Amino acid sequence: MTAKSKSTDKSIAKNPVIAENKKAIFNYFFEDRFETGMVLEGWEVKALRAGKAQLTDGYVVIRNAELFVIGCQINPLGTASTHVRPDAARTRKLLMHADEIRRLIGKVEQKGYTLVPLNLHWKSGRVKCEIALAKGKASHDKRATIKEREGKREVERALKTNSR
Repeated sequence: MTAKSKSTDKSIAKNPVIAENKKAIFNYFFEDRFETGMVLEGWEVKALRAGKAQLTDGYVVIRNAELFVIGCQINPLGTASTHVRPDAARTRKLLMHADEIRRLIGKVEQKGYTLVPLNLHWKSGRVKCEIALAKGKASHDKRATIKEREGKREVERALKTNSR
């Protein structure tokens, strides 16, 4: 009989996604997706377990061949330690292999491409950040996305009323 470890927490197993950037899904076309590790402090991990994260204003920059996420909000818990000075909007380092980062640098330097965080999720008890190489949508593309989404809602409503 084995003892349960902290990484098999029921809340993690049920819902591995901590935060999702729905605004990025609406504003960008995604070309490639990458899973990166994230350098966090202890209070940040506790806050993420409580679901206190927001990615809507976040973006990824490359400095000195390293990835950093800026604008990602992780709000501290009220029970945070008094000797730690939590900064909710601090710049956090992302972890990727150097050759993957070099490949990304070449693609980001092309006109119109950017890196955006898509979600934060748990994987084997660790926080991972999914980022995407993205190209901005034009306003007519956004309108098409809205039209498609509303069409799906209409179909679901019709199916729901017919099944009653």
